Amino acid sequence: MSTLSWALRDGWTVTRRDLLHWAAQPGAVLIGLFFPVLIVLMFAYILGGSMSVPGGGDYKDFLLPGMFALTMVFGLESTVTAMTTDLNRGVTDRFRSMPMASSAVVLGRSLADMLNSAASLLILILCGLAIGWRWHDGIGPALAAVALLLLLRFAMLWLGIWLALVFQRPEAVNAVLILVWPIGFLSNVYASPESMPAWLGTIAEWNPLSSTASAVRDLFGNPGVGGTSWIAEHAILMAVVWPLVLFAVFFPISVRRYRGLSG
Repeated sequence: MSTLSWALRDGWTVTRRDLLHWAAQPGAVLIGLFFPVLIVLMFAYILGGSMSVPGGGDYKDFLLPGMFALTMVFGLESTVTAMTTDLNRGVTDRFRSMPMASSAVVLGRSLADMLNSAASLLILILCGLAIGWRWHDGIGPALAAVALLLLLRFAMLWLGIWLALVFQRPEAVNAVLILVWPIGFLSNVYASPESMPAWLGTIAEWNPLSSTASAVRDLFGNPGVGGTSWIAEHAILMAVVWPLVLFAVFFPISVRRYRGLSG
């Protein structure tokens, strides 16, 4: 218990350090928080008029749950960028030379990014409410949907930490992050996989992002993409399974990679 307490205490110290940096330099944080709002407004009001919802319904009700999930996935970029910056400025090496828990840096990074993602999700929900989006099945399912969204972000966070620790150099990381966009758009966030070529639609259906987007649409009572495949019919189950699998894979190898960094 003393080891766990030590790790949590040191992890919170690292988190406070990141929060103080955000307070001192709020510009980049605000851009990251409000960029998804611009994407929502663009799709809802510029492209939304030409978009059809599977089974009918308001496109904004279809779009917003998908955007909530997509924002959680795109949070990967901020995690990788922050970790890479600390690695290249020698901050991580200084932390590792101190008498602190070896897991404190990655734990602190994860908590700071989860706080940032929770704030981003709250802003996006408020944006959705302002433009007419609503949930329809009560507060309990809505909170369950929010929990699934944060679970996806938590899993993607450890993928981001691992990517930063493996590639380290900013130019290599930027090349990897380019892949986040096609992976994010190759999903059911903006359109039904049934509107895609069969092989592409299958890939989109099995994208973990699609499972979370479908699950939160269901929990919010918003129109969804439907579908008769196994993955489409078990979206809520897979919205739990996918993040747990990602976490089970990338958490241990991230911690191992961090402990194995050369001095």
